[in-house]
Amino acid sequence: MQLQQMKLLLVASLSAGSFLFAGCTQQRQFEAQTQPDLQAQAPTTPTTPSVQVEAPANDVQTQERVADVPFVPTPEVVVAQMLKLGQVKGDDILYDLGSGDGRIVITAAKQFGTRGTGVDINPQLVQESRENAQKAGISDRVRFLQQDLFTTDLSDATVVTLYLLPDVNLRLRPKLLKELKPGTRIVSHNYDMGEWKPEQVVQVESSPGRQHTIYSWVVPETVPDNLK
Repeated sequence: MQLQQMKLLLVASLSAGSFLFAGCTQQRQFEAQTQPDLQAQAPTTPTTPSVQVEAPANDVQTQERVADVPFVPTPEVVVAQMLKLGQVKGDDILYDLGSGDGRIVITAAKQFGTRGTGVDINPQLVQESRENAQKAGISDRVRFLQQDLFTTDLSDATVVTLYLLPDVNLRLRPKLLKELKPGTRIVSHNYDMGEWKPEQVVQVESSPGRQHTIYSWVVPETVPDNLK
């Protein structure tokens, strides 16, 4: 009797062990089969789609190349004389090439209501100019573009102001004479246009011993061959 009971217990133990083993094996197989699905369903770090969207007007962009001219602020007395020499009025469209902190465009808008565009390659200066225009309350009349001045479309300008360098003026001269309409006024602080003789030259003193020269031209109906 005892022997028979022991046999029955042994059979029962073996059956239970087989069941448990089979159950564990099935569970591992289930996990192995479903693991790829679980991985596929697991949250992944989102990637930024490679689409290009237009940046807001006040966004600071990466500077595309080194500036041709370092930023040196134009004294306010010189700004005033440049606008006077350029005969800037309320119905003019002013472009300031190398506009820095925007003071020429902003001053023209404040004093005369002139619509203006400042162009500078430096993103920080462009952002500063926009902030200065907003503080002055004339953001609706001006804009500041982060661009290479050699690629900017100037065809609608009636006045162009410059504070660049002699070699930059010479490189820019053919573009000015080609794109600007006859009668457009050009005013340059401190540097001339080589063979293109100015119509007026004015000396301004911004502080004791600090002299500035301002040159002005008017785009002619017919451009001489030596200036093209």
